Amino acid sequence: MTVDEGDVRATSEPGGPALSGGAHTTARAHVVLPAYNEAASLPPLLTRLAEVALTGKLTAWVVDDGSSDGTADVVAAGWPGLDVRLISHPVNLGLGLAVQSGLRAVLEEAADEDVVVVMDADDTHDPALICELEREIAAGADVVICSRFVAGGDDTTAPALRRLLSRGAAVLFRRVLRVEGVRDFTSGFRGYRVDLLARASSHWGERLIEERGFACMVELLLKLRHCRPVVTEVPLALRYDRKRGPSKIRIVRTVGQYVKLLVRDRLSPAPYRAL
Repeated sequence: MTVDEGDVRATSEPGGPALSGGAHTTARAHVVLPAYNEAASLPPLLTRLAEVALTGKLTAWVVDDGSSDGTADVVAAGWPGLDVRLISHPVNLGLGLAVQSGLRAVLEEAADEDVVVVMDADDTHDPALICELEREIAAGADVVICSRFVAGGDDTTAPALRRLLSRGAAVLFRRVLRVEGVRDFTSGFRGYRVDLLARASSHWGERLIEERGFACMVELLLKLRHCRPVVTEVPLALRYDRKRGPSKIRIVRTVGQYVKLLVRDRLSPAPYRAL
């Protein structure tokens, strides 16, 4: 899957100074928002991102994954005070390829000192945490996960089955995979050092993300671990009460994807050299 240059469009200009957490910096946060039928959720989320952009350099990259509800129109109109770009998939390809398209577009433009953030487009993640992700990476982390399962994290607003899946997966992956520093393997809200993603993308190419569903977040973490990253977590209070549409996760299908991913990870050889 490739993204043509014509698929990425700038729709507005940045609205804030080059600040992050109150200190001068040249770094920019590139926020990838995979979106499928999120026309109702994007306006409040883009407003919150514009507020973050008042104190930091920030670009939002919305990947419209074949939506039928006017999601692309929300972005194409631009947003006051926010540098927002639109990447369009003509048809729905799934979360994994939407994330991959966003990361590829960002890596073509991002500077080495920049930070890449991936978060949900349904307004359940608080953009105010982006500053915390930047601080953690500036302090030496390569991957920062917004975690529901550390002190201060909370997922009580999520439906019971969704919580059961997330917590069950967390227990399973911690025991089987043992990736140091990770408690919340399935969180879709993360920050990455640009250099880390660039090295992994150079090695894996189109195979950086092969899972199309929600398991893609775990897959990306497993592939990045071969780069020996420093991983930290910050507390995430999930705001599922702000979700405006039905959940797109399919529990049984996602469980199957997790199992397949674990089997494939066990059978696939590690890269012949450290990335």
